[in-house]
Amino acid sequence: MAKPKKQPRPKAITPKGFRDYFGQEVTQRTEMLRAIADVYHRYGFDALESSAVETVEALGKFLPDVDRPNEGVFAWQEVDDNDKGDWMALRYDLTAPLARVYAQHRNDLPTPYRRYAMGPVWRNEKPGPGRYRQFYQCDADTVGTASMAADAEICAMLSDTLETVGIPRGDYLVRVNNRKVLNGVLEAMGLGEDAAARDNVLRTIDKFDKVGEQGVRELLTKGRLDASGAFIDGVGLSDDQAEPVIAFLTSKAADAARTLANLRAAVGDSKIGADGIAELEQIGALLDAGGYGVDRIEIDPSVVRGLGYYTGPVYEAELTFEIFDEKGRKRQFGSVSGGGRYDDLVKRFTGQEVPATGISIGVDRLLAALREKGRIAAQATGPVVVTVMDRDRMADYQAMVAELRNAGIRAEVYLGNPKNFGNQLKYADKRNSPIAVIEGGDEKANGIVQIKDLILGAKIAESATLEEWKERPSQFEVPRGDLVAKVREILDSQD
Repeated sequence: MAKPKKQPRPKAITPKGFRDYFGQEVTQRTEMLRAIADVYHRYGFDALESSAVETVEALGKFLPDVDRPNEGVFAWQEVDDNDKGDWMALRYDLTAPLARVYAQHRNDLPTPYRRYAMGPVWRNEKPGPGRYRQFYQCDADTVGTASMAADAEICAMLSDTLETVGIPRGDYLVRVNNRKVLNGVLEAMGLGEDAAARDNVLRTIDKFDKVGEQGVRELLTKGRLDASGAFIDGVGLSDDQAEPVIAFLTSKAADAARTLANLRAAVGDSKIGADGIAELEQIGALLDAGGYGVDRIEIDPSVVRGLGYYTGPVYEAELTFEIFDEKGRKRQFGSVSGGGRYDDLVKRFTGQEVPATGISIGVDRLLAALREKGRIAAQATGPVVVTVMDRDRMADYQAMVAELRNAGIRAEVYLGNPKNFGNQLKYADKRNSPIAVIEGGDEKANGIVQIKDLILGAKIAESATLEEWKERPSQFEVPRGDLVAKVREILDSQD
């Protein structure tokens, strides 16, 4: 009889494009989401938690990659005893599920409906440095009103959110544009009904932040050589046809009034273009009335991302401070949030246009920005560790931990093998613990405990002389009844 083939062990490896998040990262994200939720709640938005799985039909063709609708999702087909069932997919964002939720429950929801949602989304796309197939989004949307006050409110809320989580004024800018203005530009170019030409122009405009004014001009006309030397075919427009696009992209002036005047020149006689400019004027006036100046929110026609998706105003929050990239070069941190008005999304379900507007914050990028600015600790403080000197007195140590926890202090008892005390201190170091509590037999008999300041001890060990070490002790002997008070005193001194 053949010997059964041994089953190979599975590889302990994260799937490609995914990663694991450990204690500190999870805690920091949770705290940030709580801070963002507080701002959203203050603005009157209600929380919504929708399913992580939607039907592919419900998701529709609203993926950011308009060239590959439905190909960017993780999808599968249900199978039952009789036949194959629906195609299901993990949600790729939090907006498409909102459209389904609103269409399904609209008779029970208030109009307008303000909602915020937070959670992971999944993209079946090629991963890259810092680009994962699962990531967190934090959205806020208003459904059911065409008023520009909703758009102004979203922009103001985004500004308040950034400042609440630790990005001060001067380190960010919320920039606002309008898809209708671009539609006016396309009309001025004579491309009003030519869908293919319009799509080609939109894709070219979307590259403005990468190739600049001259690059867009070349791509709209005869083509250009890219950085590798390869030739990229142009759209084939004449120089005169391309000029309104260039005027649109470069229309930003020193103040909003001149910017809007430049945009009027770019759209010419287009009615939809004029409507878009009027909407920008309304948003600007509302923000000004609320005290949101151009140091926080400004009109900027160079915001072109997502213009193929949105139907009206679009917004982008950009962090303006510089960081060093992996090659040591200075660069601006860039965008951490984007959004806009999408009046066609719910219509897929209802057959009727339902106006909607909203934003999505990239939580992981925002956390990375705060780490870059030193506003989030590189390493989180661990719990106070109560060491075990006598395994038969575990009840005593558990009583200490209970006292500390009841006083609001994070604490744990060492649960490994207590035989080697040095290993207990190594464990505390690995946990980044601020304090170790020690009570051996002698301490128990005398009614005292030893409290070791591990943070100060590490600093002293790095640089202090013997005399300094004697003058600045990092271990204290206190009465057992003073345990909580002394631990709190040391923790306060470490802040």
